[in-house]
Amino acid sequence: MSPRIYAILAFGILTSGLSILGSTKRPNPVAVQAPEQDLMFDGLGKHTRKISTKSPVTQAYFDQALAWSFAFNHEEAIRSLIQAAAKDPDCPMTWWGIAYCEGPNYNSPITPERSKAAFYAVQNALNRMDNASDVERALIEALSKRYTFPAAEDRKPFDQAYAAAMAEVWQAFPQDADVGTLYAESLMMLRPWELYTTDGEPVEDTDKIVSTLETVLELQPDHPGANHLYIHAMEPSRTPEKALKAAHALDNLIPASGHLLHMPSHIYVRTGLWNEAIEQNVKALDADQKYLKLSPKQGMQYVYMIHNSHMLAYAAMMSGREKEAMSAARHMWEQTPDAVIASMGPVFDRWMCSVYDVQKRFGRWDEIIAEPAPPENLPVTTAIWRAHRAIAFAAKKDFASAEIEYTKFRVARSAIPMSALEMGGMDDRFLQVSDLFIRGEIALQKEKWDLATELLTDAAAIESTLDYGEPPQWLQPIRHTLGAVYLATHQYANAEKCYREDLEKWPNNGWSLLGLSKALQGLGKTQAAEETLAQFKENWAQADSPLSTSCKCLELE
Repeated sequence: MSPRIYAILAFGILTSGLSILGSTKRPNPVAVQAPEQDLMFDGLGKHTRKISTKSPVTQAYFDQALAWSFAFNHEEAIRSLIQAAAKDPDCPMTWWGIAYCEGPNYNSPITPERSKAAFYAVQNALNRMDNASDVERALIEALSKRYTFPAAEDRKPFDQAYAAAMAEVWQAFPQDADVGTLYAESLMMLRPWELYTTDGEPVEDTDKIVSTLETVLELQPDHPGANHLYIHAMEPSRTPEKALKAAHALDNLIPASGHLLHMPSHIYVRTGLWNEAIEQNVKALDADQKYLKLSPKQGMQYVYMIHNSHMLAYAAMMSGREKEAMSAARHMWEQTPDAVIASMGPVFDRWMCSVYDVQKRFGRWDEIIAEPAPPENLPVTTAIWRAHRAIAFAAKKDFASAEIEYTKFRVARSAIPMSALEMGGMDDRFLQVSDLFIRGEIALQKEKWDLATELLTDAAAIESTLDYGEPPQWLQPIRHTLGAVYLATHQYANAEKCYREDLEKWPNNGWSLLGLSKALQGLGKTQAAEETLAQFKENWAQADSPLSTSCKCLELE
């Protein structure tokens, strides 16, 4: 998602609110109330972990919970674990599982409510240590270092203590793939979404995380949790291709989980496998709908589902598949209840701009202008809606209306509270790019080429400093427009440089491949131009229509 989204997901709507964990005393069976849902899901793969229980049903629910936790569906995992505890209240690992799932994860910090639930769950696990195996005792004791009650304001010492304890467990049980996965995750949780610098350089412990996960995958190549985490550990790096094996491993490993079906696309978009990214997210959306029918009471999972649609829209945009891009962008709105948009909208506010991004990407200026205003509780989406209207009017040469919309954009931008930007995983640089882009679009439509070049160059420079996200914060790279301006003004060397920079970041995207072929042709590099054009045609083969420009705002011959 993004570095900042983790930091702001802690508000109360994401808590599980388990009331059964209110005592450190060993509960009797009737004190453990199973949830209303009693679901055994198909399609969660074959991964199993033998635990200390005589109940086959408890074992089955624990395995199901483990699969859901590896898929970052901790809420569903907890529901399964409560079922497991109801069948065998004396099983220590069901309580360990609840404590683990109530804790912080890579996309969500812990809340005070969850911290309380986790603390009491791990106490219940500690009370059942007589029933645990050696590795189970080690895992429970390590997890007990993660929580305190009342919850501490500064969690860092507890996260560090847990990671240090998990290092010892991994050292003691080096052939246990689950232990290695949990250890790597404990290190990742010391700096979630900040494993690399903006330039892709690894920070402290990142190399250790990567090497640990690689060791785990040598032990068990199809481990769902290790493959999931390895993708996250490699996607912001300079070598995302190293995670292609992990991506392929997850292609169909856990078909019930929309999120795990989606995860390979994090690597596919970084390595230019656009059609594969589309395919994975189509499967993810299908899995999401099936899952919602079985388990309709959701919170955090709506964020993941919107994210799947967002990634599908982006991958389809980059490969010219307009109908699929727009369908995915519309689906983000259609699948999300109004109540969820009202309560959780700030978390995914920026993503809901995708409809306008698709319309802009494919030059649907009249459709942008006809699009109704978004809900008032989505201030970022509202500002971007204004921005796209300004761009659409400029493309239609209605400069008076474009200037009016630009003014309204600036008013909308100034009205966005900083908390809303932070909650959406961004800062004002994102809107600064939009401001420069609007002005650049107006300038290029007026054929003020020097001014347009200056504004778009500045926008591209800021775009390059935005925090890593998947998809990126800007779904249509600024360099696609800047390159088109260079081509229109016969600055072929600058155009070549511009498109190569974009292709280095987003390999095989058809927009820059076409632009690069035109730049090379203009420079007289005929053979290179023909080779690049052939590469473009290969990557544009499933597009809805032919392409003549890298930006629909400038049609080029």
